[in-house]
Amino acid sequence: MAGLPWVMSDPLTNHGTAFTRAERERHGLVGRLPDGVLTLDQQARRAYGQLRRQPTDLAAHIYLEQLHDRNEVLYHRLLMDHLEELLPIVYDPTVGQAIKDYSHEYRRPRGVFLSIDRPQDVRRSFEAVHLSADDVDMVVVTDAEQILGIGDWGVHGIQISIGKLAVCTAAAGLDPGRCLPVVLDVGTDNAALLNDPLYLGVRHSRVRGERYDRFVADYVRTVAELYPHALLHFEDFGPGNARRILDTYGTRHRMFNDDMQGTGAITLAATLSALEVTGVPLRDQRVVVFGAGTAGVGIADQLRAAMVRDGLDEDTAVQRFWLVDKPGLLRDDMPDLRDYQREYARPAAEAADLSEDGRVDLLTTVRHARPTLLVGTSTVRGAFTREVVETMARHVERPVVLPLSNPTERIEVLPSELLSWTDGKALTAVGVPVEPVEVGGVRHVIGQANNALVYPGIALGVLVSRAERVTPGMLRAAAEAVAGQVATGEPGAPLLPEVANLRASSATVAVAVVRAAAEDGVATVVPDDLVQAVQDAMWQPEYASLSDAPDRGCDE
Repeated sequence: MAGLPWVMSDPLTNHGTAFTRAERERHGLVGRLPDGVLTLDQQARRAYGQLRRQPTDLAAHIYLEQLHDRNEVLYHRLLMDHLEELLPIVYDPTVGQAIKDYSHEYRRPRGVFLSIDRPQDVRRSFEAVHLSADDVDMVVVTDAEQILGIGDWGVHGIQISIGKLAVCTAAAGLDPGRCLPVVLDVGTDNAALLNDPLYLGVRHSRVRGERYDRFVADYVRTVAELYPHALLHFEDFGPGNARRILDTYGTRHRMFNDDMQGTGAITLAATLSALEVTGVPLRDQRVVVFGAGTAGVGIADQLRAAMVRDGLDEDTAVQRFWLVDKPGLLRDDMPDLRDYQREYARPAAEAADLSEDGRVDLLTTVRHARPTLLVGTSTVRGAFTREVVETMARHVERPVVLPLSNPTERIEVLPSELLSWTDGKALTAVGVPVEPVEVGGVRHVIGQANNALVYPGIALGVLVSRAERVTPGMLRAAAEAVAGQVATGEPGAPLLPEVANLRASSATVAVAVVRAAAEDGVATVVPDDLVQAVQDAMWQPEYASLSDAPDRGCDE
């Protein structure tokens, strides 16, 4: 049987049953489609009905993935129309299961696969997608060492890059035809994958050290040369590499790491909203972070920078933080501290005063530090026990507690528990969607500290401003723009805006980011009408006319 005409086989041009009569005539589609011509609205209604009939979230994810492979416009229209409902399906948490099943559910490739065993193919791999220097706005890359809360999944990590870009398109209007998902396949330490005969990645343990660094350097150099205007987004790298890569290349390239910078920005946004309620300045906060990995230290970095802007000097600001990880409170005599943890390590003498063996657990740290803000990025379910919470609440009228770990089975404390233990006085946002909680006759709406509230808008702002790099000022502006979208005056009000309004929220964030880029001197374009420029830059899921496109025949 003859292959499909190219306009149907390419998901960027396929209109399905929405092809007009004239387009069917021109592109050889006569007789290849049912007679009826549907509108995009009608297609979206039908697709949503099919989606709702899927028996599980994973089945819904697979359905959406198949639609994505057939028809980009319809896929993104469906996602945009039902973004709050579908965000957990196309991304966290459902994408985690899809990642685990990738080799067994594989259907067709999407993105660029770079193997550390063939570094000579890096440039050829990008050239094979036939996109010129002005054709790419964003590249999302992962090496899949620390995927969400599920760990190392090798080449399966391409799914996280695909999902991230889908959210950026739905939430901020990035053109899907100008975005590239990439995976750096450097091996895996996941023994189950290496012993799975269907595994599609390279079959050896994860490469580290100098060879890994050369591969990353080759990747960064190549994409920066080929796509000089693109934002290079890094996702789910392991803690041993994520911070080091950003420190190495972030001041030279247009680079963003969501696990550090995005998580830090959304946490700063929630904190700023909480302080509108407490009335206590940022410079007077005392912060305990439980989970001193990439995300936890990234949060500390942004909160510390905000404290400095609020009047503290650097040394004093650092002293407002106590970071706790698996070995307990970080101390400066610990031999295995990572470079990025070291500046937050407390003096060994301080720990010695708190514990005979020098190991200081979370509860002891809370008793000692008397924090006003407690942040959880540990993925340890129930770590914020009643005793920890009540100890904190004895020293502060309105404790701010942000248990950010996800999925739900890994959260440090549920809002229902937290608010019950504090008689409704705690202020909180969490990393998972949860239902409102009623305590003492007050209905508390719980904001979700979802990075999707910041990273799509940051990407859009970088695109509009053509910023040379992503500055701390741009991250701060994004956080302030998110915090500015909520009214915290009413009892029980959320600290963060709803995900349902994500497209409008992303536009607001983008405007703030462009202004900050201009103030920081990194914007190469500053539109006269900034709001309109952001709107104009947002791709809309609408079918473009193909009446003038050349007929390229069939794909066999």
